[in-house]
Amino acid sequence: MMRILLLFILAASPLFSFANVYQIPQGGSRLVGDLQEHLVKKGDYFQTISKQYNIGILELMESNPGVDPFLPTPGSRLLIPTQMLLPDVPHKGVVINLAELRLYYFPKGGQEVHVFPVGIGRIGRETPEMVTKIKSRIPNPSWTPPASIRKEHLEERGEVLPRVVLAGPDNPLGKFAIQLSYGDGSYLIHGTNKDFGVGMRVSAGCIRLNPDDIEWLFNKVKYGETVTIINQTVKTSAEPDGQQLIEVHSPLSESEEQSSRLIEMNRDVVEFIGQDDVDYTKANDALLTQSGIPTNIQI
Repeated sequence: MMRILLLFILAASPLFSFANVYQIPQGGSRLVGDLQEHLVKKGDYFQTISKQYNIGILELMESNPGVDPFLPTPGSRLLIPTQMLLPDVPHKGVVINLAELRLYYFPKGGQEVHVFPVGIGRIGRETPEMVTKIKSRIPNPSWTPPASIRKEHLEERGEVLPRVVLAGPDNPLGKFAIQLSYGDGSYLIHGTNKDFGVGMRVSAGCIRLNPDDIEWLFNKVKYGETVTIINQTVKTSAEPDGQQLIEVHSPLSESEEQSSRLIEMNRDVVEFIGQDDVDYTKANDALLTQSGIPTNIQI
């Protein structure tokens, strides 16, 4: 069932969003960042809190199950998921893990990784997995909605979309777009003109970032840089200090009727859980809880 909604941090203002920046770990470790706690104040709700820490709303919900995202109790403490395992792919260029709704940017030759929350394709218009490259960088992009989107918009809202939406405040692509080489070039990493949707499954297949985040990324990436999009629900790491870490995210629903939260584990995950120094009960709890937080399942 589709979920309904609705270290080192450079900034924590609710008015601005900047990437969370982490040092690349050494010695084979994949663990970055530190968990934080947020003391709920009157008037707080998940959208304002997620902006303050520049994380996604759904990942905040994963790490705080049972908390009302619109009316969290003042005085209570929320767990902020600013600790994570790096995805199990080459750490270069842009890496997007759909299951996490996170974008990782690994600057060439750098010793750090920049992490952003993203919006991705909704059910029926899923963002595909891919390994591709940046085809172009487009400032002040215009938007040409395909016929299927115009038809859907008319049926659902009774409004006629123009064939071309020029740059400006009404353009849903925002002020910056990064075109990917995949397919016919219709997939973009772009901004938004709305204060909604980042950290959720709301797009027509493109990757959506907060306006400040896309501006920063737009000015850093280069033509031909690698973009890898994966759907890695379970991440694992045998840490140099002996910890056996697992990080589990809720699987993406494939239909509105889907109600199962069952994780499909690949061979690597099964072998990791089957190690002699792994506590199967702890591993099973992590797979069921799907908190999105690295958990030590070492015996």
